[in-house]
Amino acid sequence: MQQQPKAGVPETVGPGVVRVLAPNPSPMTYNGTNTYLLGTQESLVVLDPGPDSPSHLEALLSVIGARAISHILVSHSHLDHSPLARRLSDAVAAPVLAYGSHAAGRRPIMQELAKTGQIGGGEGADTDFAPDKTLLDGEILESPDGKIEVLHLPGHIANHLGFSWNGQLFVGDHVMGWASSLVSPPDGDLTAFMASCARLLTRSETLYHCGHGDPITDGPARVRWLIEHRDARTSQLRAALQDGAGDLTSLTERVYTDIDRRMLPAAARNLLAHLIALIETGEVKAQPSLSADATFALV
Repeated sequence: MQQQPKAGVPETVGPGVVRVLAPNPSPMTYNGTNTYLLGTQESLVVLDPGPDSPSHLEALLSVIGARAISHILVSHSHLDHSPLARRLSDAVAAPVLAYGSHAAGRRPIMQELAKTGQIGGGEGADTDFAPDKTLLDGEILESPDGKIEVLHLPGHIANHLGFSWNGQLFVGDHVMGWASSLVSPPDGDLTAFMASCARLLTRSETLYHCGHGDPITDGPARVRWLIEHRDARTSQLRAALQDGAGDLTSLTERVYTDIDRRMLPAAARNLLAHLIALIETGEVKAQPSLSADATFALV
């Protein structure tokens, strides 16, 4: 039985990769946020500094010691991943790099839905996040221990990045072994999520390091499970709608019969993402208009 990691204690989880767990366990963050230190030389890369926690900052600085930090990378702007970036940057004199601000990377439909404010969302958003440098999909960063490839992996949130380094893939919250990712519009986007999953299956890496939980030794198998899981939910949603139209609450209860009822609010956000995807393909309509309070029906 694997021992549960302890917050603030460095643990080697891959070749040249040290994980330091943040002290923020919850039903949505599992044991807490994983901050990664990449490298074996005198200069390291920090990935996902984590929540704005003084004790976590202290733990990171203790592990870093006298070593320099070349980059502070942020996978995405959620409050459990990005807020500590600025304080860490000030402490170690290293730049913060990410895809962009919280709204960066949204598809046009999500941009419009965000403007109306009718579908809710925004859970855990770090709306104040601003990197020192924005990263492009496919960009290559130089580090003392190897090149880092930047991958834009929208879906969980539009500005979500993954990073490939020395045959290992850092997938943030896009792929996790203990749970499927929350996809809550307008930040979350199921169409983008599925496209990002398909992209991961074209890559050669098998060892995935996640934003929460332990490493996944067969990442592609987990991605295939995620695709099958989302496809199955879509099929369940179609079946529920064939039984009759419904609002988000009633459809969630009809579709998510296999989860703890305390998780139904999060499930409803996922289901809304599925509904929007089906509206885009013309299979579903929202009455009187698309909102979190709409009635949804098959076309």
